[in-house]
Amino acid sequence: MQNKFRGVMQSPITPLKDDYSLDLPTFEKVLDFHVRTGAPAISWPHHKGESLSLTIPERKRFAEATVKVVAGRVPVTIHVSALAVEDTMELAQHAQRIGANGILAITPYFWTPTREAIHDYFIRLCTSIDLPVLSYNSPSYLAGVEITGDLMSRLIERLPNFVGVKEASFNSEKFLEISRVALSLRPNFALLTGVEFLLPSVPLGGVGSYSAAGSVCPNLCAALFEACMAGEWPRARELQYKMTRLWHLFKDQYPSSLKGGMVIMGRPVGPTRPPLPTATKERQVFIEKELADMGVLDSEPHGW
Repeated sequence: MQNKFRGVMQSPITPLKDDYSLDLPTFEKVLDFHVRTGAPAISWPHHKGESLSLTIPERKRFAEATVKVVAGRVPVTIHVSALAVEDTMELAQHAQRIGANGILAITPYFWTPTREAIHDYFIRLCTSIDLPVLSYNSPSYLAGVEITGDLMSRLIERLPNFVGVKEASFNSEKFLEISRVALSLRPNFALLTGVEFLLPSVPLGGVGSYSAAGSVCPNLCAALFEACMAGEWPRARELQYKMTRLWHLFKDQYPSSLKGGMVIMGRPVGPTRPPLPTATKERQVFIEKELADMGVLDSEPHGW
């Protein structure tokens, strides 16, 4: 059976009003835009969606909106990671109640738990709900704490609803080790890279990614994925070079520069919530020049 979490899945930004409150009408436009431009799945709120700057009630409100607006057109996963483990459990159970298709969960923030503590955390999370669960491995956010191949095998053997990983170490050696272990135990396990580094990951068993740039260039996301899956390596390299250049453009004060890029593409989504800055006019001018140089302004949709 093929895993339904594959392709370049879109993780929408979180639109805000000038007073930094949630902008629900614009969020609905963002969600519909992603579905109409070919997103194979929606997952909210990643760091791109300012998850660390949102309250639990805000996250519940927009999770409900995500499920309602997408309306079954593509799968919806809810990112439930939070500083407090109890908040994570609450968000996971809320995702199940509202009809989400799965959840995504990083290892606990800030602290540096042992491998055994990470194991117990995922056991508790996965057995508390019936939804599919994707883990989120991001050592750079967690002071080196990570899901190893050995830990991955233990979780897969124990948990039938543990179905995939967002592997965001951007380390091919680690990706290969997880691939070797996971696919031998569960051939349809979803191996996903953190952002669109598809060229290094697809030959190692990857089946997709979450998107950093899709709010600006959904066509490029789709073309890169299709080239990699078809084994068209010269074209895939060309597209990956462009995608990587975009990642380095947007990750500066992420997602500030990405929101600035959306203004240029005719899809303004308001400021970035402090302590992150909002992209200045000067920054937007620089981003526009970069997008023009890469041909993005001519090849991607403008407006909603």
